[in-house]
Amino acid sequence: MAASDLADEPFRYQQLKDDRVFLYYQERHVVTLAGNAAHRFLSRAENLQGEPLQLLMAKATKNFKRGNERPGG
Repeated sequence: MAASDLADEPFRYQQLKDDRVFLYYQERHVVTLAGNAAHRFLSRAENLQGEPLQLLMAKATKNFKRGNERPGG
C-alpha cells in the first residue's frame, strides 16, 4: 500500500466498552481485535495520527502489508 493511499485515511478504528477494537477500511468492518491483540494495538495507536496510524491499522488487518491489494473498480 503506497503512502499516498494512506493520505486519504481509508482506515479508522473503534474501541468498544468490552476492550475489543473494530477496524474499518473505507467504512467497512474488516477486523475485530480482542484480548492481547487489542491492548497491543491501542497502546501503539494512542500517540499516532495521520499516516503512521493508517499504516498501523493497515498492518493490523494482515491483508494490506503484502502488496496483494487490488485497485477498486
